[in-house]
Amino acid sequence: MHVIIAGGGVGGLTAALALKQKNIEAHVFEQSRNVREPGVGINTLPHAIRELADLGLLEALDRTAIRTHELIYKNSHGQEILRQLRGLDAGYDYPQFSIHRGKLQKTILDHAIAELGSDHVISGMKLTGFEQDDHKVSATFEDRQSGKKTIVEGDVLIGADGIHSTVRAHYYPDEGPPSWNGVVMWRGAAWWPPFLTGRSMVIAGGMSAKLVLYPIFNDPDEHPGETLMNWVVAAKVGDSTSPLPMREDWSKPATLDEVLPHARGFTVTEVDLEALIRATPEFFVYPMCDRDPLEQWTDRRVTLLGDAAHPMYPVGSNGASQAVLDARALADHLAAAMTSGGDPREALAAYDEDRRPATAAIVVANRSGGPEGVIDLIEERAPDGFDDINDIATPDELRAIVGEYHQMAGYAKDQVNRSG
Repeated sequence: MHVIIAGGGVGGLTAALALKQKNIEAHVFEQSRNVREPGVGINTLPHAIRELADLGLLEALDRTAIRTHELIYKNSHGQEILRQLRGLDAGYDYPQFSIHRGKLQKTILDHAIAELGSDHVISGMKLTGFEQDDHKVSATFEDRQSGKKTIVEGDVLIGADGIHSTVRAHYYPDEGPPSWNGVVMWRGAAWWPPFLTGRSMVIAGGMSAKLVLYPIFNDPDEHPGETLMNWVVAAKVGDSTSPLPMREDWSKPATLDEVLPHARGFTVTEVDLEALIRATPEFFVYPMCDRDPLEQWTDRRVTLLGDAAHPMYPVGSNGASQAVLDARALADHLAAAMTSGGDPREALAAYDEDRRPATAAIVVANRSGGPEGVIDLIEERAPDGFDDINDIATPDELRAIVGEYHQMAGYAKDQVNRSG
């Protein structure tokens, strides 16, 4: 069996590694020539780390990431709403990692090249079209530098080519641009003294105005006494009727004049937020977008994976994590088909049935805040703050909001731990 993967992001590369583990050959084609590393952090949750660890990536991740110890939810006034341990500290068998997005992708890329060979991970190649019949799929890639086109044949084509997926657009040409909720996010990272445990994460505010702070990397040789501090300031500047920023304006460098008025709306005891932002050499602005869940990902020998299949709001740390779970499920279904002499088309249909409903539920939940709904609840009931959180909501009420999301998204402890 030979699998063609369009897209060399976290999902595409993980899929290639998971397929290799099942003795299935895969070639990855990525349209970018190099891995870009804008200063943006992400979190990968224990259920995704379980799969990455199984692929041999745990030691490399420990060199490039921070094992998250705790997550603290606060209101915009800096008052604590809920504090939860994370990863190993919460009794999981696997850690939660806070990591630079570029470093995560580079770590997986290096491992994929080592495991598959450099001739199986090809950069600078953009998918321009594909065809399939009863026996094979043929994908056409264009060299971004020379313009030369190459046709690659295989048994399966995986569209792991992101929110602007060429594969998805082929099947849904009238879908239009991603859905925007009117929220923009300014994101950056700077070297800064650690706060609390040095492995703590803070989320404050709600869907209309949010602050996120957490460390993503330590370098004691070059930056002793400091950590690379990731920050996100989000603000609602429009609504669902507002025109979406042009694609060329996504992930563009931003200015202090844009972000500081919004940052000043938060009371932060852990860090001097304005000073942190001013100390950031370069930061970026993104629209908060997703797409409506699809009724079908798979057409015979072609299917979708990761952001191409289920782009979601960056709520609950699930974007990259769900792409990793897609990759594992895809490899398992294809391996089962190969072992039994079954048809890869049936395997892709089973993968679709397995993963599509699960991710659709997360997309919908993230639109209403996901686990961060605990903040929205308190902000709604006590917009001016509170004297005692128990007067506003019970601990069980708050834990239920977060716990129900964990269960739905597949990373409740009993779902992740091997003994569970």
